[in-house]
Amino acid sequence: MRMQRAITALSVGVLLALPGAALASSHREAPFVTKNPKVDGTDLYAFSSYESGRTGFVTLIADYLPLQDAYGGPNYFELDPTALYEIHIDNTGDGVEDLTFQFQFQHTLGNNMKGLSLAIGYADGGPTQDIAVPFLNLGDVSKAGTLNVTESYTVNVVPGPRRSGTPAPVKAVGGPNAAVVAGATTFFKPTDNIGVKSFPGGYAAYASSFVYPINIPNCPTPGKMFVGQRAEPFAVNLGPVFDLIDAPAMVITHGDTSANAVPNPLAKKNVTSLELEVPASCLIKAGQPVIGVWTTASMRQARVLNPGATYTVPSVEGGAWTQVSRLGAPLVNEVVIGLPDKDRWNASEPKDDAQFARYVTNPTLPAVIDVLFGPGLAPQLFPRADLVEAFLTGVPGVNAFPTTDAGPPPATCEELRLNTAIAPTAAATQNYLGAAGCFVDGTLTTTNNAACDPAGFPNGRRPGDDVVDIALDVMEGYLLGTSKTIGTTTQKAAPAAGIPFTDAVQQMASQFDVTFPYLKTPTSGANGDGT
Repeated sequence: MRMQRAITALSVGVLLALPGAALASSHREAPFVTKNPKVDGTDLYAFSSYESGRTGFVTLIADYLPLQDAYGGPNYFELDPTALYEIHIDNTGDGVEDLTFQFQFQHTLGNNMKGLSLAIGYADGGPTQDIAVPFLNLGDVSKAGTLNVTESYTVNVVPGPRRSGTPAPVKAVGGPNAAVVAGATTFFKPTDNIGVKSFPGGYAAYASSFVYPINIPNCPTPGKMFVGQRAEPFAVNLGPVFDLIDAPAMVITHGDTSANAVPNPLAKKNVTSLELEVPASCLIKAGQPVIGVWTTASMRQARVLNPGATYTVPSVEGGAWTQVSRLGAPLVNEVVIGLPDKDRWNASEPKDDAQFARYVTNPTLPAVIDVLFGPGLAPQLFPRADLVEAFLTGVPGVNAFPTTDAGPPPATCEELRLNTAIAPTAAATQNYLGAAGCFVDGTLTTTNNAACDPAGFPNGRRPGDDVVDIALDVMEGYLLGTSKTIGTTTQKAAPAAGIPFTDAVQQMASQFDVTFPYLKTPTSGANGDGT
């Protein structure tokens, strides 16, 4: 069965030729961003919504601030109020954003910016003093006056280039949170899941009141929005993989047999998610259903630390916005881009990706796997035109931008491409290998093929798509099949083309909710089960 799931050109259409992407997604992937975890993008998802009754919508999820421990008090995991978080849409294929959603955050300290306090002093009526408390809350967070820090945010939509277009605000339709009335442009982020005593009514019910119906500029149909802490959605055998793939070869190469052999070590971690559900018609160019998506975070170019730091002014930020984090397809910066260029990649834009082409044409990790498990496994076709062609153009008829005589060809750039015209697959029948199952021995086979799920990665990315297993198979040669014709030359298949690879950690749709915001309730700091 696994052998029939030929991981071919489609499987790498958005992988940037991920060399041995059996590692984590973009968590702590570049030296500079490890110093600034609040702007570290971890995962990006873009898929046609499969919630019942939401056909015609696209869900966009950008996760930030990786590897959150649920017991991370007393300050927990606020996003950076001096940063700019963005989700970009390219609907023309030129590697330049045509639409950008910009998120900015604000923190408000309780008691009129003085902080919540308690009267401390003599119990018999003697003199007392109001002393600010060091904690995030003083009781049930859902009750007024108990929360020491309120985190709010605004969202602007910018048409055209992100720094020169005219922004317009996303506005609330109304909804379950009484603090946000119709027409409001300020929204609130739920407090992180501190524990059951802080949320006696249950965290899931509390967080659900922060799912907002929204009006999006120049979009006639309302969408939805949620920003808040979620359970870490990524699954990978993290520790052993980064320890030089410290796992038996019989586990790594046993495909479905080993796919659930190891518990996910990230299962108790949390992330912070920026989530939108937008009508597809408001994202695409008329008559052209493909979009390219990526997320970035930017900081001001200059920072002066305040030697007399206060809560409101720990530093002074100024200058132009400077991009410090970027993420489209999973795993690219983490395991494709060489260490000297990781920060440069994070600062770059898709339209300029030709500068990184050598990391695609001559990937390193297949060679590393050869060193670790014995020579002769890695494909020896250089440049890896099979990967480059598929990645740079997308897959014709699936998720490629169209080429017409009226304009220039689509740009060669790394984006998470989604064909919104392909109908979503219900969660119960999703294939965790995504669109890869649509290929049999290198041929697109959509009829009489029970494994075919064209709505999955790399046609966009859903939470349940096992991008690690797909990427492993791709880089070790599944797309080459029994032979590969490059130009006029037919070359031998990769030696490992018939080996089903896995990181031994399972990823599938049943691990997630079937309604927006899809990602699970975050793990609780008190009891560890998210309730």
